[in-house]
Amino acid sequence: MPMNKRMVILGGGESGIGAALLARQKGYDVFVSDGGQLKEPYRMELESHAIGFEEGGHTEQGLLRADEVVKSPGIPEKNEWIGRFREMGIPVIGEIELAYRFKGDSKIIGITGSNGKSTTTALTYHICRHGDLDCAMVGNIGYSFARQVAEDPKQWYVAEISSFQLDDIVTFRPDIAVLTNITEDHLDRYDYRFENYIASKFRITMNQTSEDYFIYCEDDPVIKQQLNQYSIHSNPLPFTMQHEPKKGGFIRNGQMVIEAGSERLQMSIYDFAIKGIHNQYNTMAAGIAAATVGIRKQKIREAIESFEALEHRMEYVSTIRGVEFINDSKATNVNSTWYALESMTKPTILILGGMDKGNDYSLIRELVKEKVKAIVCMGVDNRKIHDAFRNDVPLMVNTGSADEAVKAAFHFAAKGDVVLLSPACASFDLFKNYEDRGKQFKEAVRDL
Repeated sequence: MPMNKRMVILGGGESGIGAALLARQKGYDVFVSDGGQLKEPYRMELESHAIGFEEGGHTEQGLLRADEVVKSPGIPEKNEWIGRFREMGIPVIGEIELAYRFKGDSKIIGITGSNGKSTTTALTYHICRHGDLDCAMVGNIGYSFARQVAEDPKQWYVAEISSFQLDDIVTFRPDIAVLTNITEDHLDRYDYRFENYIASKFRITMNQTSEDYFIYCEDDPVIKQQLNQYSIHSNPLPFTMQHEPKKGGFIRNGQMVIEAGSERLQMSIYDFAIKGIHNQYNTMAAGIAAATVGIRKQKIREAIESFEALEHRMEYVSTIRGVEFINDSKATNVNSTWYALESMTKPTILILGGMDKGNDYSLIRELVKEKVKAIVCMGVDNRKIHDAFRNDVPLMVNTGSADEAVKAAFHFAAKGDVVLLSPACASFDLFKNYEDRGKQFKEAVRDL
C-alpha cells in the first residue's frame, strides 16, 4: 500500500473522480483540483470518501506537493501546471494508466479510431455480454476505467480510448487493440500536424507483445500507409472489403467472413442490425474482437442481429408529416458527417456547424452536391460553411439554437425528406457537449 504517497488528480470529471476513488482505495493520499465547478454528485462522492479537493481554480499549495499526478484527458500538455510538474520531475499519467496498474489479472479490449469507436465499443461489449463474458464497458463511454476497477472489477474490460487518453499512457497494454480508422481530427491539440495525431493513435499498440492481437482496418489509407512506420509486435488481424485475408475479416458479395479464434463465422450483411458501409466495418472489427476472446459464432451472430444503435449516433428520432429526423450529434468531425451522408437514401436537409476544429469541408462536397437540398447552420460563426457550399446548395440559413435549426429544417423539408443533424463540429459554442446538443435537437423535434 503506497501510504502517504500523495496523488494529485487534475480535473474533476468522470475520469478524475474515478481515478480519485481508485487511488484512495489503494492507500494514496488523494487531492482533486478542478479549474471549474465540480458537479454536485462528484462533490458528494469526494466528501463521502474523505478526499480533499479544490474547485474554481488551482493552487500551488494543492498541486505542487504531489508525488504523482493523474491528469484529465481534456487537459493539454501545454497547460502551465503540466509544464511545472514536468520541470519538477513529478510523473504525470492518465486515468487509464492508473486503472491498468490495479486491474489485476483482468484483460482489456482497447478500441480507438477517429470514427466508429463508440459504436464498435458498444457492439463488442454487446456481443461479449451476449456470449456470457464477465465484462464491463469503460473509458470514453460509460464509467471511467478506474471507477470500474475500484467499484466492480471484471474479468474483461471493453474500453473506448481516445487519442488524448493514449497520450498519457506509460505501461498500458490492451490484450486486444482495435484501430477503426484515422482521419484528421483534434489537430488543434496536435500542433496542426497530422503525423502527431497518427502517432497518438498507434500508441495503442506501443506495449503489446506477441501474445496480443491488433485488429485494424486495412482499407483505411492512413493506416495502410503508416503501418510499417511503427514497431508492432502483436498478431495482426486486418479487416477489409478489398480482398480475403487468411486471418481477420472480410466482406465479399454481401457476406461477412471472420477467421479468428477457433471458428469460422459467415453471416449476411443484410442481417446486421446497424446499416451503412461504415457500420459494416464497425461490425467486422467487433466480430473479430469477440471471436478472438472466444465467443462462439452463434452468439456473435445473434448479438449482431439484435444490437441497437447508440444514442446520438445515426439515431432515429421521429417521422413528422412524412419527414424523418435523425440525430447524429456525435459527428464532431467532417469524416463522421461523410459517413452519415454516405448512408442517406432520401433528399436531405443537413444541420451543420459548431466549433470548427480546422475542418476541410471539401471532403463532403460531392456528397452534399448529390444528396443535400438545404443546409441549416447551427453555430456562432458559420462563414466557413457558407464559403464551402455556397455554389452547391441553393438554400442555406443561419440559426442560433437547436429549436431554431429544427424549425428551419422542417420548413425546408417535404414529405419523403430526411432532416439530418450531423454537425461535423464540436458543440462547445452553443451547448455543453454533443449529448446536450443531441438531446436539445430531439426535444425540438418532439415540440414540432
